[in-house]
Amino acid sequence: MDLTTRYLGLELEHPVVASAGPLSQTVAGVEALAEGGASAIVLYSLFEEQLKAEVARDEQLLDAQTNVFAEALDYFPTAPVTTKSAAFSYLSLVERSAKAVDVPIIASLNGSDLGGWVEFARELADAGAAAIELNIYMVPGDMMTTGDVVVKRHLEIVSAVSEAVSVPVSVKMSPFFSSVGNVALQLVDAGASGLVLFNRFLNPDVDIETLNTDAEFELSTPQEGRLPRTWIASLRNHTQASLAGSSGVESSDDVVKYLLAGADVVMTTAALIRHGRSYTRELVGGLQSWMVRKGFVSLDQVRGMLAVPTVWDGESVRRGGYVSAIQAAQARYGAL
Repeated sequence: MDLTTRYLGLELEHPVVASAGPLSQTVAGVEALAEGGASAIVLYSLFEEQLKAEVARDEQLLDAQTNVFAEALDYFPTAPVTTKSAAFSYLSLVERSAKAVDVPIIASLNGSDLGGWVEFARELADAGAAAIELNIYMVPGDMMTTGDVVVKRHLEIVSAVSEAVSVPVSVKMSPFFSSVGNVALQLVDAGASGLVLFNRFLNPDVDIETLNTDAEFELSTPQEGRLPRTWIASLRNHTQASLAGSSGVESSDDVVKYLLAGADVVMTTAALIRHGRSYTRELVGGLQSWMVRKGFVSLDQVRGMLAVPTVWDGESVRRGGYVSAIQAAQARYGAL
């Protein structure tokens, strides 16, 4: 049975990839993910704020030294100095992980503007990253910021980074654009080799006892896989870019659903946190069992079977599905 997969131009043994998350914060963690069967590993995200804080610290050190006499022997900078900055530690993790395992290591950058991304992206590629995933988390606080401005910033980041590095660049997209499909295609035109659908945004809850908000980040559930699969199915026949499904993976059934929709790879962290890093093998084994039961011998026979054909009117298809679902719900629950 052939489960080989190409993602971002990389040859993978199978389509199940460990997504960015807490399990890949150390070389030991990366090795465990590889031993557990992951065909590629996306490292935890380095945040733009970490890079900016280090730039500010460096500037503070430089300013502190500007007016110091050359003869001053007792000078000591007041800014904190760390021997291993977040950037240094991340580059080291990329380099050591790439040498430690035989599967591709994908670096992940999380931010909302250009900042120091371009230069750091070059350093990540030089350190051994097989690809770079841009996790663009932008939630405008200014109510006067238009959707066009948000899209433009995304395109600027993708264009700048993809032009600066020789390795492929993917974008972990938000599901909240007014026209997800159009933005996806624009990101590809701007230089993205792949799209990860979707990024999960923090949705704070309200604690009615403490009268405060609760910002706990919860693991994804299978229900959350419906939205990314819908858009993967819609995009599959409209782009040659790699498509990764993310969120809502709990069992091999969820992996199969993503592949039928048209995903090249399926990413998960939540399932590996819940069941252990070796759970990847169970997901792959379940996929194989399903393929045997259905008579498939290659993923090429499976991938995109349920993708929306280009000859169809996608809007009409989705509208028709929506109307049918509402009518079915009315018939099912109306008599209660």
